[in-house]
Amino acid sequence: MPKTARFLCKFLSVVIALALVLCALAFAAFTFFNAAPEGNIELLRPGIEEMVARGERGIRLGEDGALIFEVRSGETAHSVGMRLQSAGIIRNRYFWNILFRLDNDFLRTGTYRIELPASQFEIRSILTSGEQLFVRVTIPEGFTVRRTARLLEEVGICSFDDFLAAAYSREILDTFNIPGNSMEGYLFPDTYLFPLAYPAHRVVTAMAENFFRRLEEIDAELSGAISAMSPEEINRRVILASIVEREHRMPEEAPIMAGVFYNRLRIGMLLQSCATVEYVITEILGRPHPNVILFRDLEIRNPFNTYMYRGLPPGPISAPGRTALKAAFKPTDTEYLFFRLIDARTGRHHFSRTFEEHNRAGALFVRGS
Repeated sequence: MPKTARFLCKFLSVVIALALVLCALAFAAFTFFNAAPEGNIELLRPGIEEMVARGERGIRLGEDGALIFEVRSGETAHSVGMRLQSAGIIRNRYFWNILFRLDNDFLRTGTYRIELPASQFEIRSILTSGEQLFVRVTIPEGFTVRRTARLLEEVGICSFDDFLAAAYSREILDTFNIPGNSMEGYLFPDTYLFPLAYPAHRVVTAMAENFFRRLEEIDAELSGAISAMSPEEINRRVILASIVEREHRMPEEAPIMAGVFYNRLRIGMLLQSCATVEYVITEILGRPHPNVILFRDLEIRNPFNTYMYRGLPPGPISAPGRTALKAAFKPTDTEYLFFRLIDARTGRHHFSRTFEEHNRAGALFVRGS
């Protein structure tokens, strides 16, 4: 074999050997930096708690030890890598940055659940998937906007202040053609699935869209009667439905109560709903919910107090469910002007045409209790 050929063979052998060594080193480095840091979850807890104490709200450990991590709107891969390394979740943020230069995948805003320990590839796959962590929350019938805001903040969906700001947003109100100054009464009470740290305006919009879907269902049952109404007339019905929601417990009584209130409105009689007084006390004055309504409470001068002011209050006082809504749009045609609770256990009421009959029913209730 000529010297030149032998030299080339030796040179190629050395190059191949070096290439194999470099590949082995690169593979070892990749494996090392990609792997999760050594140690159990409890070793990570102090670092994460320290970050939370410094004001970091987008990272925490769940009750089952999984990492709950938020990718903020507009956040870069570099920023996420720094936060993950600071928390001890990944070994090296530079390796993290290299991973995001390998293809066109990008981080998706949202809150995610990550089982630990997890490699950088696994974490990257989760944060680019868009498969966010959802929270199931049930908004009870009769809840107010403020009570809904507190509940949503407690479960981590959005902040109390952000929700209230969205509920009073003129832009959202105009989108749904609502003549009032808030979404009170138009956020349908239901069970929802929302991502953690979800924008409040999207929460309000989703609940309002649900409300109008339910209203369309009722409209179909009433042969399109609601579609023919103006936004102002619909608002009047929603206000009444919100009162019925807080007054009734037995579904079959809701349309009768609505009929009573419409009769009172027609003849200019005070509605005298205790539910409106409770609304003034808790939602406007900010006091605890009263165990009983006192005579001095009935004299509170506020337009929502239907013991002091004739007609409907200025706006809804709660989120009416389907039963109360349908009752307000299809009340019972009745001559009743009064109703009184006669069974506290079942919530059953006695309905009367005259004040004398109303008082007799009260006397019978007192003797029977």
